[in-house]
Amino acid sequence: MATTFHFSTNLTKTASFPPCNSITAFITLPSKNSKTLLIRTAVNSRAKSFNLKKKLLSVNCVAEHKLQDPGSQQQQKEATDSLSSVTPDATSIASSIKYHAEFTPMFSRENFELPQAFFATAQSVRDALIINWNATYDYYEKLNVKQAYYLSMEFLQGRALLNAIGNLELTGPYAEALSKLGYRLEDVACQEPDAALGNGGLGRLASCFLDSLATLNYPAWGYGLRYKYGLFKQLITKDGQEEVAEDWLEMGNPWEIVRNDITYPVKFFGKVVTGSDGKKHWIGGEDASAVAHDVPIPGYKTKTTINLRLWSTKAASEEFDLYAFNSGRHTEAYEALANAEKICYILYPGDDSIEGKVLRLKQQYTLCSASLQDIIARFKRRSGATVNWEEFPEKVAVQMNDTHPTLCIPELLRILIDINGLSWKDAWNITQRTVAYTNHTVLPEALEKWSLDLMQKLLPRHVEIIEMIDEELIRTIIAEYGTADSDLLEKKLKEMRILDNVELPSEFADVLIKSKEADIPSEELQTSEEVENNNDGDEEEAVAKNDEIDESSIQDKKEELPEPVPEPPKLVRMANLCVVSGHAVNGVAEIHSEIVRDEVFNAFYKLWPDKFQNKTNGVTPRRWIRFCNPSLSKIITEWIGTEDWVLNTEKLAELRKFADNENLQVQWSEAKRNNKIKVAAFLKEKTGYSVSPDAMFDIQVKRIHEYKRQLLNVLGIVYRYKKMKEMSAAERKANFVPRVCIFGGKAFATYAQAKRIVKFITDVGATVNHDPEIGDLLKVIFVPDYNVSVAELLIPASELSQHISTAGMEASGTSNMKFAMNGCILIGTLDGANVEIREEVGSDNFFLFGAKAHEIAGLRKERAEGKFVPDPRFEEVKEYVRSGAFGPYNYDELIGSLEGNEGYGRADYFLVGKDFPSYIECQEKVDKAYRDQRTWTRMSILNTAGSYKFSSDRTIHEYARDIWNIEPVKLP
Repeated sequence: MATTFHFSTNLTKTASFPPCNSITAFITLPSKNSKTLLIRTAVNSRAKSFNLKKKLLSVNCVAEHKLQDPGSQQQQKEATDSLSSVTPDATSIASSIKYHAEFTPMFSRENFELPQAFFATAQSVRDALIINWNATYDYYEKLNVKQAYYLSMEFLQGRALLNAIGNLELTGPYAEALSKLGYRLEDVACQEPDAALGNGGLGRLASCFLDSLATLNYPAWGYGLRYKYGLFKQLITKDGQEEVAEDWLEMGNPWEIVRNDITYPVKFFGKVVTGSDGKKHWIGGEDASAVAHDVPIPGYKTKTTINLRLWSTKAASEEFDLYAFNSGRHTEAYEALANAEKICYILYPGDDSIEGKVLRLKQQYTLCSASLQDIIARFKRRSGATVNWEEFPEKVAVQMNDTHPTLCIPELLRILIDINGLSWKDAWNITQRTVAYTNHTVLPEALEKWSLDLMQKLLPRHVEIIEMIDEELIRTIIAEYGTADSDLLEKKLKEMRILDNVELPSEFADVLIKSKEADIPSEELQTSEEVENNNDGDEEEAVAKNDEIDESSIQDKKEELPEPVPEPPKLVRMANLCVVSGHAVNGVAEIHSEIVRDEVFNAFYKLWPDKFQNKTNGVTPRRWIRFCNPSLSKIITEWIGTEDWVLNTEKLAELRKFADNENLQVQWSEAKRNNKIKVAAFLKEKTGYSVSPDAMFDIQVKRIHEYKRQLLNVLGIVYRYKKMKEMSAAERKANFVPRVCIFGGKAFATYAQAKRIVKFITDVGATVNHDPEIGDLLKVIFVPDYNVSVAELLIPASELSQHISTAGMEASGTSNMKFAMNGCILIGTLDGANVEIREEVGSDNFFLFGAKAHEIAGLRKERAEGKFVPDPRFEEVKEYVRSGAFGPYNYDELIGSLEGNEGYGRADYFLVGKDFPSYIECQEKVDKAYRDQRTWTRMSILNTAGSYKFSSDRTIHEYARDIWNIEPVKLP
């Protein structure tokens, strides 16, 4: 098994190109004795130029020259040391792009079109990243610093080209270089597919964190899985959402470096045996190999470039059954290969079947096992001949992003105990000091619970370890609460145990029985002898009574016996396992962290209050304003007087003193309108609908889910449309501001109700957008296949953004931060980070509606008791939908979910009907405010000024200080 992790370009082993009137792609490095060292990019000055008309590529290189001796190691060191001190110009960059087009192609040289230009450009950027990348980890290795390892099932990176050259401060030179080659940078950048490694806010947060970690010079790694087909590509048809496989890897990925020498075994199934040495051995079963794919993540205005290591899976060649294949049994022949490879096919495979559940659990274990083996191999190498495991938590911090990486807890224990021979006590202590857990949800269905039987089959050794952790917890609970109050003890055990619906281990069962006996008054207790004597005395009487019971009454009693209650499933509660095993648990917004402490994990909070923290989420200001909104960024820099705000967002607050300045307001409005014009063109291209850039752009883009309440939004639009239809043209114009209502987001493939919501939005749009009476006064558009790149276009153009989840259900949200940062005004509930955004931007600059989090439970109880009285306007809207105004589709299931007082999928669990009146009244306030464009622009400026807190840089500083205990390490 290989454990090497260097990202070396092997400069000490590679011969340098000779001097040849050439231009180097990034750096020509003079050294004392050797002529010139070229890094992968020598191009002859006599090279033929691009034939831009035919787009045919022809580049003469240095084939006519012999490679010269690379010189001494000292000379090469001097050359390498000077790499980062030289800033490439447009000419050298153009030569680098030519070089990669000729010598590292992933396409035919006769077909150098835009996609090929992107690949060559990306590979030229990667050269620069690798140089800094090697230097970064070599320096960390030399200092042997503590590093943070961020484990996440999702990393929603988005396009990398503009972000990378922006962080390297090479946007201008690259634009000029591509211009020399006949291309526009923007056109080349648009050829890059979004990396399909995530779905929503969880993955985008992880990517923002990597950007901030690199920018702030923190030593860190990201670990994830390399999904071949992503989640899915979303198509919008007449039937609503359809899913097809993502094709993001069809042309290859120019950013990743495959590390075929860094592979780790991952085992499934099998059995556990005890060896003659008394150690546990996990044997047999199914084997796969995890292969590392590395993606460099550059920091902004720093040499620091950290690594995102993604794992793919494969089986060994010998697993291919050649005999079976030659016998015609082809499927059987490559079954083992297919089983291994499919682990990383898609993100979140459907889990309605046993096979789907097994595959999901395999994914989670693969991420944890491969990553921990890699981390431990690195720790051992840095430790040298003698490994002091007590130092492991002093060198390693593992952060679990939600419950998906929970299996890293038993896996770390397994590696420490079974492979490295540590005692349970020592291994448990090390694990607790190493891992930490970020909670991202309070939704019960998202707090993962796995079948104990399923996990027993797939990961038998890990179940044994989880049982040991559960026993440790039981001891702690008994020690804390004692045995005097049996009801309290039983309640705490039921609430807190990791294993749900599982009998207590035998050593503890007696404790609970004795505790219950202690609660019974002494006079009610009888010895077994007394019981026997009493029975003897009553025997004759009992027989006499029994004689009086006839057979018919016995039969009646048999018929009255209730149906046997099925045993509840035995489950492993992953969130409880995280809380018990980690040294820190954090929520991601103040209100969310309060709910985590006071409700979700209150019993644990009472036991370990110091474990619980809040770390309000943030977004990187580089990608989410500096690079995606250059026109607004330029205005901010001009008025603040410095570009330092990109690194120190606190400086954004200085915009407040200019909020009433007419010149700033004019510039601000022009930038916003220009962004809206771009979006209008994009919408026309993607959907065929034409929209007016003079209308308000009202946007809700996020994962489609009932709690996020896209349904509330679209029902509000239906109400608006119905009222418009009841008015004359003049009345419409007087009462309503023109709006373009934009939706985007994916519904999970098996989430029927969410898919109905997508269908409903598209049906409303089809009706409204083709209504000549309404015209540009109202447009409803669903953007297909919403992703990071679409967000980078929509967010700078947004004027109103909807964050309208049921209060207390959204952990934080991060898109709300991105919108506010770009001068968009939010309409929302007091949920997640909305609470803190409203505090920072000012209540006058936030449109608030809806029930509060502390009211939700009471409102649901009221509904269950039949006391809810719907607003007439809500009933009116539902009837309008049922009337067929938006086509023949049967919306009974969708609308029915908002009706009734109880039942799954009924009783309006997410309180759409309750908040509807407040919502439409708040929308009337939005219309009124938008009519006064001066006031609206002032509100927009103050939203950007108040967004300074929501930088992921601030969040990462807090994680580093309060949880990981790591320090910045700036390269010399």
